[in-house]
Amino acid sequence: MDATTTALARIRGFALSPAQFLRLAALELFALWLIIGTGAAVRLTDSGLGCRHWPGCEKGHPLPAKNAHAYIEFGNRVIGGVTIAVTLIAWLAARRTPALPRWAVRLALTVFIGALAQAPLGYLAVKSHLRWPVVMAHLLLSMLLLAGAVVLALEVRGVEKGHAKPLVPRELQRLGYVFVAACLVLVISGTFATAAGPHSGGGKHVDRFATLGPTVFAHAVVVGLFLASFLFSLGFLAARRERSPRLFAVFVGVLALLLIQMGIGELQWRTHLPWGVVLVHVVLAATVWAGTVALATLFVRPLQSFAPNVGWTDE
Repeated sequence: MDATTTALARIRGFALSPAQFLRLAALELFALWLIIGTGAAVRLTDSGLGCRHWPGCEKGHPLPAKNAHAYIEFGNRVIGGVTIAVTLIAWLAARRTPALPRWAVRLALTVFIGALAQAPLGYLAVKSHLRWPVVMAHLLLSMLLLAGAVVLALEVRGVEKGHAKPLVPRELQRLGYVFVAACLVLVISGTFATAAGPHSGGGKHVDRFATLGPTVFAHAVVVGLFLASFLFSLGFLAARRERSPRLFAVFVGVLALLLIQMGIGELQWRTHLPWGVVLVHVVLAATVWAGTVALATLFVRPLQSFAPNVGWTDE
């Protein structure tokens, strides 16, 4: 009885340091980024109906048959299951990390619930024969979960190493929210463009959204709006980059990714949307989205390592 009581006490007293939890948060972030790429590969290779049942591949056969489409679709499902498990472990670990604020623990729970919700969405996508609204919801939820994982990882890093006071004025902090919202609209318009394009996920018989040309044009307009808000913020920060050179460097890095992303977008259009180029475009879109969310987060809750010798004031 004493041994049992001692074991239970040890379990209840088990705690993680921020540094230990940060490894889990980074793994969660990577898994949620990876699943976007594998999910895009399923769609772009027309493998969405490679497995026509859920969770097994075919009726009475849980494992995929010997064809590429089935392996791609089933592989994405396996990675999705691993991602759900990682988010569950991350949430449980967050509860055992006393230094974390309560909102961060709730965020970890939200990310886990969202990852879990991907399973019924995947089932619905198969049962609806890849109707574009369901497939879009699948991708957009992945993007939102990736954003949550970015915020969580930065918060854990801040808890471990310390936070600094905001390094930019309130106006620029608010502008950070603007370009995150613009980037989200950009991602949404990109999913509409994909839904209107030739890569339906299951071949020519799967329905598509609208006409490709006007949808791509609308997407290009949103790209311009996002770039304008982003460059305005960059110009403001560049004029005072000596106040926070590391934050400015991160900003320039995200801008470089964005410019590469735009170049690949032009390339894929001129080469008639080969699936490999489109896949790179989607993966880079997820990376730019994560970087944009990270920048906005650092505007509001910068890490101590980003702090300059002389901070800004809001005066």
